[in-house]
Amino acid sequence: MAGNTDLVLERTLDAPIELVWEAYTNPEHIKQWFAPGPYQITEVELDLRPGGIFRIRMVGPDNFDTGHGTPGCVLEVVEGKKLTWTSALGPGYRPNEMGEGCESFPFTAVVTFADAGNGKTAYKAIALHKDAADRDTHEKMGFQDGWGTVAKQLEEFAQSLSTHA
Repeated sequence: MAGNTDLVLERTLDAPIELVWEAYTNPEHIKQWFAPGPYQITEVELDLRPGGIFRIRMVGPDNFDTGHGTPGCVLEVVEGKKLTWTSALGPGYRPNEMGEGCESFPFTAVVTFADAGNGKTAYKAIALHKDAADRDTHEKMGFQDGWGTVAKQLEEFAQSLSTHA
């Protein structure tokens, strides 16, 4: 599916698919792992249905607000297997105004989850961009390191859910 204007991150997470899905789709859980340190997630709104809201506010050191508070739109939900959302649209498929920084370019995230056996999850995140310039901007912002760190944090948080079950 990935094209030449997309960025891809693939990992095998050492956590069962049910717990990885729970960690990725529960707003209170998302706050615990979605931002690479020292950034933190302070707000999450998620309505898991096509047209629903996907909004995350990320705050960095010294309360630097990254501006990630613009609501995105959920495009597709396949329970336990796939979540697709975009920053290009707001809830109800309304076009979004692009802001500054990370919000200056729209992208769509296609995140898939598959049972990798032995209690592991095959995790794949694809960030689709409208052109190579946006892809390059996202890549230079640290896509691989940032999204890779977040995938590791997702794995660790999902593992912690099994100890609380």
